[in-house]
Amino acid sequence: MNIRRRTIGTVALLLAVTGAYLLGAQAAPPAQASEDHQAKGLTLTGDVALWTVAIKPDKTADFEKVLARVRDALQKSEKPERKQQAAGWRVMKMDKPMPDGNIAYVHIITPVVPGADYTLLKAIYDEFPAESQELYGMYRAAFGQNLALASGSIVIDMSKPQP
Repeated sequence: MNIRRRTIGTVALLLAVTGAYLLGAQAAPPAQASEDHQAKGLTLTGDVALWTVAIKPDKTADFEKVLARVRDALQKSEKPERKQQAAGWRVMKMDKPMPDGNIAYVHIITPVVPGADYTLLKAIYDEFPAESQELYGMYRAAFGQNLALASGSIVIDMSKPQP
């Protein structure tokens, strides 16, 4: 399947997952927020993951700077799974602010790298330790909340004919 079709299908799934929140429902925060999960890292299952976070509107440039360094860390890593993560990880910024004024960013991860740690700053800590405290501070100041985390397997691919 080509990346464009996969991305279009993933965005359609994203809209379904985040739609409830954007209409005012409250989504439970993903497990990453718990202390136990922090110790284990953020591992995902299935073929696709959609992870939505809210970023303070005056801090989007800082958040995007952190994301750029995460990308750099993944691409420069000697670990093959990090390079695989970089190849399948995109981040979309929603066009309109949410009702509370925050800006939603959706991490679109396909394919998911089994067993890989998707904790946002883990690669930075490993690859750029001298910058890690500064980037963590920027991330923490920009972060609003986790909105949703959904991962799973594709059950129907609309781009393929029925067998």
